[in-house]
Amino acid sequence: MRLQPWTVDEETTVYEHKPWLEVSLQTVRLPSGQLVDDYHKVVTPDFIEVFAVSDDGYVLAEQQYKHGVGEVSLTLPSGNIEHREDPESAARRELLEETGYSASEFRKLGEYVVHGNYGCATAHLFMARGIKKVAEPNSGDLEEMWILKLRADDLKAAVLGGQVKVVTGAAAIMIATDPTLVFTDTGASFEQS
Repeated sequence: MRLQPWTVDEETTVYEHKPWLEVSLQTVRLPSGQLVDDYHKVVTPDFIEVFAVSDDGYVLAEQQYKHGVGEVSLTLPSGNIEHREDPESAARRELLEETGYSASEFRKLGEYVVHGNYGCATAHLFMARGIKKVAEPNSGDLEEMWILKLRADDLKAAVLGGQVKVVTGAAAIMIATDPTLVFTDTGASFEQS
């Protein structure tokens, strides 16, 4: 038996504050024919996260207060994808704006929907290599941040120790530090064990 997608019979926007947030109410039809008349869909901007590694093995991290979490967290350089911007360009721009670093190589680690039921946004995860400082940080973000250089193992331990509070940053760190990760010309893949 194959699993079938749900269909949307009707959708009404109930709140909109573009480009930051849109909430709609959907009437969805399940494969069984059952109607659900109060399913919500949430749309926020797609964004990027960058695991940026120096030639000597250090990873750029940020420590900052994140208001959605309500506390200080270790994070990776990240930010929204602007209108008509491709994810890699956004990753390059955000890395430069937030840290003052550029990178010679960007590899996609994958793209992941943030919330399986409501959608919310797609996170595009990247690894950047060959980073070098080319400017002073100038993000224009509301958050104050400290730029840190940490070993990958220390970042992984920070995820496991609860110091990385945002799931997409934790996912990027754990994927990027997976020893079975292999890069190809088409992106990241994993070796079979």
